[in-house]
Amino acid sequence: MIRAVSDVPVIVATARGEEPDIVLSLDNGADDHLVKPFSVEQLEARVRAVLRRAQTAPRGTPVTVGGVVVDGAAREAWLDGEGLELSPKEFDMLRYLAEHAGEVVSKRRLLAEVWRQPYGGSDKTVDVHLSWLRKKLGESAAESRYLHTVRGVGVKMVEPI
Repeated sequence: MIRAVSDVPVIVATARGEEPDIVLSLDNGADDHLVKPFSVEQLEARVRAVLRRAQTAPRGTPVTVGGVVVDGAAREAWLDGEGLELSPKEFDMLRYLAEHAGEVVSKRRLLAEVWRQPYGGSDKTVDVHLSWLRKKLGESAAESRYLHTVRGVGVKMVEPI
């Protein structure tokens, strides 16, 4: 279930040390499998190793959709060359939508990816932030250029026509 909403590294610490158990946990998405008893030093070394493997370079390549440019590494966004003043959540939402441009993203998925609330939260939270983001992009739900609502499904970021 963790893999459905996050790419956080996972180490399974368990008393089950039989080969089928180890293979099952690794096949189900674990990054490592540690069998009890183990020392603190071994756990720390495995955590360091998993974190080393999980490290990725910051999103250094800006994403461009039409006149919108989102630089994840610098946490800056521009619309037609003008800097956008965005709250942290607005920025995260814009970055996520830009990285998935052309793809319909559900409100639940935005809650999971931006708010890290995979099993709860209010769709109204997403609606309010989308409204603020649209306003800052110079559009409204009725007259959208970049953020198009797909009724009953979600929202999609597209290049304006």
